[in-house]
Amino acid sequence: MNNEQILENIGQLVEEERSLRQRTGGLLPEELTRLAELEVQLDQAWDLLRQRRAKSEFGEDPDTAAVRPPAEVEAYRS
Repeated sequence: MNNEQILENIGQLVEEERSLRQRTGGLLPEELTRLAELEVQLDQAWDLLRQRRAKSEFGEDPDTAAVRPPAEVEAYRS
């Protein structure tokens, strides 16, 4: 996946997240679960993009960047 594809994926995830957040009357349990999944996927996608950009900046192969596990990406918030 290249940077453009990652950004496109981020855009799609943001649109779905926005759609869920704009619902009135509250979300169903499965929609709340999906919202939480979207937040994690967005964090992973942004992390992957940052990894790729850093590798490119320092002369490394950006294709060696990999999606990190949710637990690792979510731990950055601490």
